[in-house]
Amino acid sequence: MAKIKGKEVGSGPVNFRSPSVAIRLKWVVLWYSLRAIIRALGWVIRRPALVVVPLLGLKAYQLWTGGDAWLVIATAAVPATGLAGWRWQWPDSFAQRVVWRIRGSRRRFMEYRTRWDTTMRALNLTVRLDDRTYVPRIINVRSSGTVDQVTVRLLPGQILTDYAEHSERLARTFGAEDCRVRSAASMIPAWWPGGTEGWMARLFGWALPRRSDRLVLWFLTNDPLREIVTPIPAADPPNLQALEVARREDGLMFRLRLLYTHLLVAGATGAGKGSVLWSIIAALAPGIRSGLVQLWVLDPKGGMELALGRRLFHRFCYGSDPSMDGASDAEYEEAFATLLEDLVAIMRRRQGKLRGFSRLLKPSRDEPFIVLIADELASLTAYVTDPAMKKRIAKAFSLLLSQGRAVGITVVGALQDPRKEVLPFRDLFPTRLALRMAEAEQVRLVLADGARERGARCDKIPETLPGVGYVAVDGETEPIRVRFSHITDEDIADLVNTYAPDLIGATEPVLTPEGVAA
Repeated sequence: MAKIKGKEVGSGPVNFRSPSVAIRLKWVVLWYSLRAIIRALGWVIRRPALVVVPLLGLKAYQLWTGGDAWLVIATAAVPATGLAGWRWQWPDSFAQRVVWRIRGSRRRFMEYRTRWDTTMRALNLTVRLDDRTYVPRIINVRSSGTVDQVTVRLLPGQILTDYAEHSERLARTFGAEDCRVRSAASMIPAWWPGGTEGWMARLFGWALPRRSDRLVLWFLTNDPLREIVTPIPAADPPNLQALEVARREDGLMFRLRLLYTHLLVAGATGAGKGSVLWSIIAALAPGIRSGLVQLWVLDPKGGMELALGRRLFHRFCYGSDPSMDGASDAEYEEAFATLLEDLVAIMRRRQGKLRGFSRLLKPSRDEPFIVLIADELASLTAYVTDPAMKKRIAKAFSLLLSQGRAVGITVVGALQDPRKEVLPFRDLFPTRLALRMAEAEQVRLVLADGARERGARCDKIPETLPGVGYVAVDGETEPIRVRFSHITDEDIADLVNTYAPDLIGATEPVLTPEGVAA
């Protein structure tokens, strides 16, 4: 046997010495001191009230003792005017930065501090080490009046799922209607110089967009989504990446990004899919009038849902019951396939125009943003009788979903059954909305694995709350609970009379109930 060359070591531990660099102690102390000062400065900048309020109080006291009462009033009027202007110009920012913090401080001491330690022990969310019991610590509480956002620092070895498993127990313990577990947001706000990964973030030691050692418990204390959401006034021009279409459970407005994405809407009968579609159409209406947006609409239910707004649509195609008007299934399916293939042709033309110049199309009146709205997708995918026609429709949908986003073509599809057998290209929708579902398994099919455990219990949404659902976006782990506005036939009529452009000669011939082209 050949002898192994090398150094023989015993059975004891192997000695390993990592390379080191000698640094003088004074430089180490200087470095940690500067780092502490910079972090303290950043902490103060993020909480200006801790500095501004004491300084104003000191100045007011000096003026008061000096007999200058009017200067005291003027000194107090300056911050009051600033807060009033902030509240008037940016109400959402004011609510989150000021009102929510004040409410959260009160809720933290009155509701959570007294029962927190006991609850953690009862749910086995503590860690015992060296005969000592460690309890997760509450970092911050922010309250919108409807939702308490409790930020918790996780103990070593804990993950978000440990808390998601006890979400219902946490809600019952703290007197909330529901509890959802979410990842902690970035410690750096969007307006911070350099963003969450820029030089300011690295300077203050917060380079990661999310804190892996923290989570946020959303306690729903008063559900604002029980009330019907009235139609939301549309912005002119519409912000295609932030359309105001629904109300969030924390009371703020939900803004839907429609440009460069696709949206899948799933829900049982009566769940409110029509409210979702009409809320989107209403938000896009100013852009339709100006020519910035075009709506291509497929309504296989005979136009029952969307025909009221046909004057807003650039292309409109619907199906009906063949036994009522004499038209055959093949005629309706041919009309659907033709419209989809025409849109694919536009996509190809735009790709050729942008090739070598840009990767994204910026919508304009010459090249408008096209939204394809398809109600009841199952009628176009699973229930088509002709195999050749079914293949044409599926191919067109797949091309639009996989290549249409970059050239300004977005697909908004609605259906009841989200199974792969019904919608083979379900995974091509980056943005998904789950309304009331018939089964718990359907929540996973629409949103993602673990979404229901984190609070998206769509199968528990009552029938009395149409338009309530959970929105999930690719890249975001937690869905957002929202309620879309309720739009009546009278609201649709007003919408059409206000925003319908002159579409004479621009609409696509469709099959009428009489079975002829119009």
